[in-house]
Amino acid sequence: MDFLELAKSRCTTRGFTDERIGKADLERILAAGRVAPTACNRQPQRIIVVQNPENLLRVQKAYRTFGSRCVLILCQDKTDPLVRPFDGKCSGDLDIGIVCDHMMLAARELNIGSVMVGLFDPKIIRDEFNIPETIEPTALLLLGYPADGFLSPDRHKTERKPLEETVLYESYGHPGTSPGLHGMAQR
Repeated sequence: MDFLELAKSRCTTRGFTDERIGKADLERILAAGRVAPTACNRQPQRIIVVQNPENLLRVQKAYRTFGSRCVLILCQDKTDPLVRPFDGKCSGDLDIGIVCDHMMLAARELNIGSVMVGLFDPKIIRDEFNIPETIEPTALLLLGYPADGFLSPDRHKTERKPLEETVLYESYGHPGTSPGLHGMAQR
C-alpha cells in the first residue's frame, strides 16, 4: 500500500483483543521509532515496553489501557534538550510525537492497532516505573489487535476538514489562495 493509503488506514483503537504482539512485529515497530527524525538528531526518546500483566495494571493507575497487552511509555531525556532560544520551547514533545507517529504507522502496516495518549498522570508513571527526574514521561502508546477491526479509510472524506480550511499560503490571512490547492483537494 502506498503511504497515503497507509496513513488513511491508521485509526485510533480503543479496544483490543487478548492476542499478544509477536516479538518480530514489536521489534519492527520499535525500529520504526528508532529511525524517526528528531531535532538535531538528539534522539531524546526513551521507551519502556510494558507487557507483563502486573505492570500493565500499574499503567492503568495513570490511564486506562483499553485491554492493550502492550503499552509503550515514551519518555524524553531532558539532560540535553534542544531549546528554541527565542521563547524557550523545547523540541522534545515534537520529537516524541514524530517517534509515535512512525511507530503507529508501522503498527498499522502490520494490522496492529494503536492509540497515542498524552492525557495521563505522569507522576504515577514516574513513580510506578522508577523513572529518574531527568527523564520525562511524555506519551503512552497502546498497541494491540483491534477488537472491532479498523475504521474505513474513507472516513476522512467527512471527518476531516478540507485543505482549504487548514492550509494557508504565504500569510495567516490567506487561506487556500494557491491556484493549485483546489485541484489538489479534489484528487
